[in-house]
Amino acid sequence: MKIEKLFDVSGRTVVITGGSRGIGEMIARAYVENGARVILTARKAAEVEALAAGLGDAATAIPADLSQMAEIDRFVAEIARITPRVDILFNNAGASWGASFDAFPESGWDKVMTINLKSVFFLTQKMIGLLEAAVRDDWQPRIINIGSIDGQHVSDLETYSYAASKAGVLHLTRMMAKFLASRGVLVNAIAPGYFPSKMTAGIGEAFTARMLAETPLRRWGQPEDMAGVALFLGARASAFLCGSVITVDGGYATTV
Repeated sequence: MKIEKLFDVSGRTVVITGGSRGIGEMIARAYVENGARVILTARKAAEVEALAAGLGDAATAIPADLSQMAEIDRFVAEIARITPRVDILFNNAGASWGASFDAFPESGWDKVMTINLKSVFFLTQKMIGLLEAAVRDDWQPRIINIGSIDGQHVSDLETYSYAASKAGVLHLTRMMAKFLASRGVLVNAIAPGYFPSKMTAGIGEAFTARMLAETPLRRWGQPEDMAGVALFLGARASAFLCGSVITVDGGYATTV
């Protein structure tokens, strides 16, 4: 029952997609600061390599465009050359697109659905061997999918493919949880609200002000808020969670 055991992630090998900034960076810093080894990927090589260098020897960058199946295969092969097992996978890479219903383009639909949903499934499929290699009598490896509150409620923003993809991520989490548990792998999800990131930086001031006024805690999410939940889901403390979604949004989605 000691907190040192329940929340210990030291020595774990963690893969984080979309790991160059925003929520991915928050998760990466949390794990490195608590003794884990992280492998980061993002499409822009300079950004993810700079973050890995800043995090020190415990971080490795493998740039990859996970919207391409060949790149998923290459990324997984690179991981396998570095480590024989992966303890925790964070499927965090994502994109958004906003446009009115009448003007919403096919390109905005396909881009978002591919990176937000398709790549989550196929990267996990390709990595399942590395995850199963980490199964121990006292440890079940984790897959943690990053969804969104926009997959749980109807947003005021016209981000049709983003909302649909994130709703898909949350149900995909439940599907994978059911069928991978027997293989010793636990699958859960986080549904973040509004955290500082490049994606949320594009939201207009009027919407931001209204969102903050309607959020019971009256603030944006902070790195520590994401770090706490991410560490919990990767530690012994969450070992009886399977197919769960933890909403981290200051109360916005359930009260607005």
